[in-house]
Amino acid sequence: MSEILLDIPDQIASERLIIRSPMPGDGLALHACVAATLEQLRAWPASLPWAASEPSVDASETCCRQSRIDYLARKGLPMLPFLKDSGRFAGACGLHGIDWKHKQAELGYWRHRELQGLGLITEAAQAICSFAQSQLGLRRIACLPDALNLEGILRNERIAPGGSLRGSALYALAN
Repeated sequence: MSEILLDIPDQIASERLIIRSPMPGDGLALHACVAATLEQLRAWPASLPWAASEPSVDASETCCRQSRIDYLARKGLPMLPFLKDSGRFAGACGLHGIDWKHKQAELGYWRHRELQGLGLITEAAQAICSFAQSQLGLRRIACLPDALNLEGILRNERIAPGGSLRGSALYALAN
């Protein structure tokens, strides 16, 4: 069966979060979160090269609309976590580079700077990975954070936009 025929819900829930596909109109919330967190996002240029550009509401809205198209086309499953109790936008988390044939994807994530240390993105990542394995049948979900972000296990050298060499750590969940 083609992946386009998969019935994938627009949202999943965890204990504290509604994690859903980006929708038209989400650009304002995305922009506000990126603008508030830009300094922290720019610390990881090899992992988040888009953060080097100045954010705008139009660029954020374009990103949300393109992400929705990619979600519907099953090219990737970008998702936005919102707090259940307040509806506050918490960051971004999703599956990228999905290889449906080999049943694998890469997990990406970042969070609002004001929500650091609350475990919200960990909760979102766990919910997405659990969903991907149990409902989508993915067998391998890799995460490639910048090696300077946490202690690296396997190095994957990348060149940042400024030309500096950066590494990534590889973490994978397989079943």
